[in-house]
Amino acid sequence: MCLTFYKMTKIKFLIFFFLLQITVFAQTKPVATSVDTLKNKIGAQFNFTIKVTADADAKIIFPSSNRFGALEVIRSYEIDTIKTDSKYEFVKRYGITQFDSGRYTIPQLPLMINKKGFMSDSISIEISNVEVDTLKQKMFEIKDIDKSEQESSIWWKFLLVVLIIAAIVAAVWYFYKNKKYTIQEEIIYKTPIEKATTLLSQLEKKELWQKGQIKSYYSELTDIARIYIEEAIKIPAMESTTSELIAGLQSATLRKHINISPETVQNLESVLMQADLVKFAKSKPLDYEIAEDRKKISSTIVTLDKSIPEETEDEESVEVDNSAEIAQKKKRASQINWAIGSVVGILIVVLAFFVATTGFENVKDTVLRNPNKILLEGTWVTSEYGNPGVLIETPKVLLRMKNDPTMPKESVAMLQDFQSFSDGTIGDGFYVNIATKRFKEETKVDLNEAVNGLVDLLEKQGVQNMLVKQESFDTKQGITGVKAFGTFYMGDSSIKQYYEILLFGQDNGLQQVIITHDDEDKYAKEISEKILNSVELKKTAK
Repeated sequence: MCLTFYKMTKIKFLIFFFLLQITVFAQTKPVATSVDTLKNKIGAQFNFTIKVTADADAKIIFPSSNRFGALEVIRSYEIDTIKTDSKYEFVKRYGITQFDSGRYTIPQLPLMINKKGFMSDSISIEISNVEVDTLKQKMFEIKDIDKSEQESSIWWKFLLVVLIIAAIVAAVWYFYKNKKYTIQEEIIYKTPIEKATTLLSQLEKKELWQKGQIKSYYSELTDIARIYIEEAIKIPAMESTTSELIAGLQSATLRKHINISPETVQNLESVLMQADLVKFAKSKPLDYEIAEDRKKISSTIVTLDKSIPEETEDEESVEVDNSAEIAQKKKRASQINWAIGSVVGILIVVLAFFVATTGFENVKDTVLRNPNKILLEGTWVTSEYGNPGVLIETPKVLLRMKNDPTMPKESVAMLQDFQSFSDGTIGDGFYVNIATKRFKEETKVDLNEAVNGLVDLLEKQGVQNMLVKQESFDTKQGITGVKAFGTFYMGDSSIKQYYEILLFGQDNGLQQVIITHDDEDKYAKEISEKILNSVELKKTAK
């Protein structure tokens, strides 16, 4: 019996000691783990929190992985610090999610506190499917590609084609300009001697041999001499070797009675031979030899020009020259006209293609940049206006109005709050207005009477021949209101305007949306439809 009592006492002591350890450990463990909800839908965010209690100067390293087990970390928040008594709480939050339904476990995660390792607690969560009731909810066919997106895509293709055509036009103009400059440059050299002396002067300005380009210098120097001899004495100098050129020059001087000294011919030959050595034997003359060769070429050209007897051109040769020049000008003009005609033809074909595929109006509006087309294809903004709030998407941010023409002065005293926002004015190409009213006293709003009152106010602003139709209108949230629509004329204008008005009565207030635009403007109609489809209503801020 004593033994049995001893064993029971020992067991109780061990249980007590174990519970004491658990209590002490729970009180001293610095890491706490929590999640905002244990059950959520597919793709929804769970807010997972790790809280560490430590001194102010503690160095803590939280988990930084992009996945916690099978769960994806979609956001990691900044660490918050909260002082509690003599300790500090360091709070780290994570946004996690999963796109498959089922039960998942946020595993124990390692973290460091003052270089000492700890583990967070594991938490089990559940992710459920999003229920879809096909009996209550209508199923719709897949929509076609939005028209505005198609037109935007075509617009970029059109812009690309225009840029290509512009590049072709620029290339043709550049060619024509340079060709014109070359022709003018050739006309400047009226005589061979004038051309030769000008080219010699330009060659010296290049300073080729001073820069070490001796081969290029001698090549240009001898070419100037050969061109002069070929044009002035009419012998094939450019394609002849040095010996052939000298022999041809000597024969021509005898045939044409050109009186030049043997020294002149010898100077020319020596320079040509020096050039051959430079070009083919990689010879490098000294600076004074190069300068001397330049003088010899210049002296030879001048001596030859003075020795050539003047020739009288008969009328027939002059007519031949003139006819050749006229034929050349006609040829150049024909080439230029062909290039310009080709570019114009390409442009016409491209325009015809876009007119055939997208319509003339679309091409015209794209080229001339129709204002409402710009609005439709621009970047839209979603904002909330007034109280009770109207959440709506518009091409531009609406501006707050101090004086709203749709606000009767006699009703100001009845209102606790009135706010109005608009873009444009009534009768413009496009006008949108949002106004909200909140009454001081409990008031039952009759939307039909509100429509009649609004029509009267618009007529006082110059609206004439206003045709009014009414029907109910439901937002996507199921809030029912009244829609008024029709046409009118503004003042003496002959342009028919189309309008749409939405009115909602809730939370002792009135919310109204007014849109007007030209009746024949298809882009304005698309803008209006897009705005009305975006309307959402908010509850009154208490």
